[in-house]
Parts: sequence; C-alpha cells; structure tokens
Amino acid sequence: MLDWLHPGISIAECENASPLERIDTRLLLMHGLGLTRTQLITRSGQALDAGQLQHINILFQRRLQGEPVAYILQEREFFGLNFHITSDVLIPRPDTELLVELALQYAPANSSLLDLGTGSGAIAIALAHQRPDLQVSAVDISAAALAVAEKNARRHLDTGRLRLLRSNWYEGLGGEKFHTLVSNPPYIVEQDPHLQQGDLRFEPVDALTDHADGLTAYRHLISKAHLHLHRGGWILLEHGYDQAEAVCALLKQADFTEVQSWRDLAGIERVSGGRLQQA
Repeated sequence: MLDWLHPGISIAECENASPLERIDTRLLLMHGLGLTRTQLITRSGQALDAGQLQHINILFQRRLQGEPVAYILQEREFFGLNFHITSDVLIPRPDTELLVELALQYAPANSSLLDLGTGSGAIAIALAHQRPDLQVSAVDISAAALAVAEKNARRHLDTGRLRLLRSNWYEGLGGEKFHTLVSNPPYIVEQDPHLQQGDLRFEPVDALTDHADGLTAYRHLISKAHLHLHRGGWILLEHGYDQAEAVCALLKQADFTEVQSWRDLAGIERVSGGRLQQA
C-alpha cells in the first residue's frame, strides 16, 4: 500500500496527498470510485473504505510506474467522443484532430473516404460521426486493433456506417478507389530515444515506428495512392514535427498537385497532403 494512503483517508485528502498531476489524480479517483466530476467535489469529505482503498492503491501504483492514464481507464476523449482504448492501439492525441478537421474540409459531399491504419478507429469514427454523407472505410493489419475499432464504432455510429477491413495498407482493397485518403502511420525513426520515454513505452511499437527512417509508410502510401484514389481526390497524412519537407517531396515526386502542409495548435507542421491530378 502506498504510504500516503491510509485507512480513513478522505477523497480530498487523497487528492492533496497524491504525487501525481492533479488531472491524473482526479481521473483515477473518478474511475476508481465510480464518481462524476461533480460527485468528486460534493463528496470530498467522504472516507475511503477498505475495498476502495485497495482499488485506488492499484490504480495509483500503475500510474506511478508510468502506465498511461488512457490505458488504465481504457478510455480517451477525441474530437468530442469518448473512445475505448487498450494497449493494442495508440492513444488518440489532440494533434491528430487537425487531420480530422482537414478531412472534413477536403472530402467532397456524398463521397467515399479511407482511413489507413485505423487503430482505435478514432479518426474514421470522428469523420463518420461528423459527416453522415461520407461512406467511410478503415483498414488495419492488426486484428486486435480492429476489434477495438469495432467496439468504438458500435458505441458511436449506426450499424453499417463504418466498414472495417483487415489489410496491410492497400493490399486487401483490390482495385477499389476512394475520393479521400487519410492516415496517421508509424513515423518515429528507429531507436529514437522518445520510444523509451513517457507513455510511448507502453504503446504498440509497430504503430509508432517503421523500424527504419520513419518514412517507409509514406513512400508506400503515396506511391500506391493513384491506384486507390479518384482523380482530383486528396491524400492527407499526419507526420512527425520534422517530416513535412520529406513527405511533401514524396507527394511532388508522385505528381500530386496543391501539395502543402498544415500546422497544429502548437505551430508545428503536423499534416501534409496533396491532390491527385484531374487528368
């Protein structure tokens, strides 16, 4: 038992004594005690019983060992929706909301869109939820990830609103074409020290890095895009903070037009894309 947790400790005392960040402490207490944010405040003087104490101790131990809060709670908010999250998928991050915003802007009305490497399904589901006119498909090579995505789709979308397919990028699609392609592929360079730091230590490594120079997925997605993208359609790709120039170069080499990058809220070039020539 953590030394600051003791029989009779109140919720407020637990909050104040916790060595974790305040937001993490509150989220773990809400989850462990089954309370809403309001209830956490109104019941702040309530003492924890033995069972609650034991449960809270386990949750806090896991976080103190570095496990991401999203994996402990098995929940993460993204684009206004709560997603079920497991260690089989990446944790959706606010940076990726830019990719969703751009796809909403560039996807034509009543068109088809493909999310490549969908993971939890956060991108595809957010798009389908915002744009009922879109025919959204999503692929992933991981069966475990697709199971998570399917659960999230059932939570947020009507049956049949999202088509999920197990595929290694384009391989399972035959000659099918879409009006918009989006992806947040693995882009961290092999042996980048960040892979051994913070939350990344707990996330699926194959979804983080290509085990090479960080551009392997972009080369494949861009070079094969013309086989699966209608003329005039856009491909939009999230990438690392220093990869915009390289990704744009790949797009230009593949004869995409209107090639450009967009900055996230931190001012970092986070998404690059281009349009397949009309003819």
